[in-house]
Amino acid sequence: HRLSIFDRQPFRLYIFPKYYYIFVIANKLCKVFFFFYCMQHVLFPGEIVVNEVNFVRKCINNENGHDDLWGKLICTNFKVSFIPQEDPPKQNAHLSHLLLAEHDVALTCLDQVVTVNDAKGKKKVLGSNQKLKFNPTELILYCKDLRIIRFCFDEAGPESAKKVCLAIAHYAHPADLHLLFGFEYQGRRYHEPAAEINESMPRMSPQTPVYDCPSDWDREIKRTGATEWRVCSINERYNVSQSLPEYIVVPASLADQDLRQFANCYSDNRIPLWCWNHPNGSALVRMYPFEESEERWFSCIENSRWLEYVRAFLKQSAEIVFLMEVKSVSVVITEEEDRDLNCAVSSLVQLMLDPHYRSLSGFQSLVQKEWVMAGHRFLDRCNHLKRNDKEECPLFLLFLDCVWQMINQYPAAFEFTETYLTVLSDSMWIPVHGTFLFNSCLQRTQHLTEFAKTKAIPPGEDQSVYFPPVWEWSQQFSAKEQTLFNNPMYVGKSVARVQNGEVKTFKRTKKAYSASVKGSPASVVNGLRDGEGTLSRRVSFMSELKPEFSSVKDVVESPSERFFRDWFSRPFDQQGLLLPLLLPSHIAVWKLFFLRWVPEACIPKGGTVTAYHKLCQLVDEIEMLQCQLKHYKGPSPCITPEPSPCKPHSVQRRMYFNACSADESPSLPDFLTSSFPFTPVGNLCRRSTLGTPITKFLNGAKIWLSTETLNDTV
Repeated sequence: HRLSIFDRQPFRLYIFPKYYYIFVIANKLCKVFFFFYCMQHVLFPGEIVVNEVNFVRKCINNENGHDDLWGKLICTNFKVSFIPQEDPPKQNAHLSHLLLAEHDVALTCLDQVVTVNDAKGKKKVLGSNQKLKFNPTELILYCKDLRIIRFCFDEAGPESAKKVCLAIAHYAHPADLHLLFGFEYQGRRYHEPAAEINESMPRMSPQTPVYDCPSDWDREIKRTGATEWRVCSINERYNVSQSLPEYIVVPASLADQDLRQFANCYSDNRIPLWCWNHPNGSALVRMYPFEESEERWFSCIENSRWLEYVRAFLKQSAEIVFLMEVKSVSVVITEEEDRDLNCAVSSLVQLMLDPHYRSLSGFQSLVQKEWVMAGHRFLDRCNHLKRNDKEECPLFLLFLDCVWQMINQYPAAFEFTETYLTVLSDSMWIPVHGTFLFNSCLQRTQHLTEFAKTKAIPPGEDQSVYFPPVWEWSQQFSAKEQTLFNNPMYVGKSVARVQNGEVKTFKRTKKAYSASVKGSPASVVNGLRDGEGTLSRRVSFMSELKPEFSSVKDVVESPSERFFRDWFSRPFDQQGLLLPLLLPSHIAVWKLFFLRWVPEACIPKGGTVTAYHKLCQLVDEIEMLQCQLKHYKGPSPCITPEPSPCKPHSVQRRMYFNACSADESPSLPDFLTSSFPFTPVGNLCRRSTLGTPITKFLNGAKIWLSTETLNDTV
């Protein structure tokens, strides 16, 4: 019999009596299933479901598919979500995200959306507003964080599978900046109760200055002892340069009127920008050469050599360190737009010279000062809007790789870990923070103000939408997971050196400031001597410093070579000057970052994570003992101390892996591999998709920086 369950108008139930109880049970089951579905799939304010498909298989295992997961694939205006039908076993030692679940991928993190039909042998890379003429049997997502995720539509409806693939491709390529989810997410503060907003959106921590006010620059001037420099406000409301911050540091001897007059001599009116001061008085400054240059900043190359570029940046920065540390001269690093290479070089120089920037808060202030406020074009370089692939460039990732090389060589000199650097890189692809979303401070202000007007913000309210900086890590990770950023081997600020009963300190001497320093003589091409070739792997900076390793025996040492040789021959201070080792054997591949999503490359129960695990426990045990000593009340060692009023083992501690107290039984995490705290589950799922997005750069498929540009920056 044909049975009509519902009537359209009054929604009356027409059903035979014998089917009544079946209907009631089915109705209750639907409610239960819907309840569990809502519990698993949480939408953030402003987030909407665009499309979804059931009975999707997420491929986990390369061989037999026994570990594959079945569930629902959902596309929202923020992310691609996969909700498994059955929850996999919980992993205690896994970095869980507060914004993204284990099987979620932010749309801005997608590099390519590829659909496949195995039966017809067809494959297509989808873009925005494109048509798909075949029903996909597979969906492969190539992510910017190097994941490759594969879904199969064996049991899903073909039309539903096609629609969700087209939706993912469309929303992954927004036509306008305001279409990024961050605007909807942050704009909610005008339409929700204030209590909920204040609880969910904490303001900036005072530990990390953002350099958007004169007081931040004043503190940095005082910290570095830059008495000959001052904070200038001539760029308020971006009246002089639209790519510089409103407040900059300039020589105290120059008047504002003179600076306005000279601004026209520079590209985009970018006045020379002070970066840092050495205790001996020398300064690091960045600016556009005076003369116009026809040199192209990006050139097509057949093969990219990532580690050679890492070495080149470290080498160039070390040369500048020599000029400031030994010669006591101020250095001006020049670049056409002063927004790409200068960001990396100036940051590395300060990292080598100033131990403050090797602390967690100091490093964050360094990135904020030299990248964000200096106008690095994150929107273009990250290609968030998918408009121009030629402008895309992983320069910030290259800088983080250089920092990792220093951490790898001097593990006790940095307060933060490689996990922190990896998470910082991943944060570029989450569009809810303002740090990596805009090309300049002015662009951020303009877009947020414009967006606020479209949201009809009531008069009297702040007309700019607040985008929290990425440094508010509580928006992404819990307090316990943030402890993964702490390096247990870190040696804090050292005490003053005492020699012959006297405390030795630096004495500032007044130095004459040179207008500019060109670092490459005529006999040097691409930063190397004649006959060496461009960025040769066999000849390195270190081999030049040690004649016994060079094929040329009778070479006269230059002052810089002598300085570096002497520095490497003596013990170094973890909180003093640091210079990188530049032999090919010293420049290593950042395995945790590049290989974390590849199951075949992960070492179960091994890798450096085992040492990190043990170090955390030892450091935590020491801190527990120190806490107990502080509360020791006994007058003599023979008296039993009183119980400590604080229980360090029961509260949040500084290390992720905690030592066991006397009343606790030791336990190990359920999941621990060399990819800790990331997981390779569900990535790089079959041999036909071997390779990661980094091959775009390593194989020369992208535009990359020319070595000539790098070595002409000084």
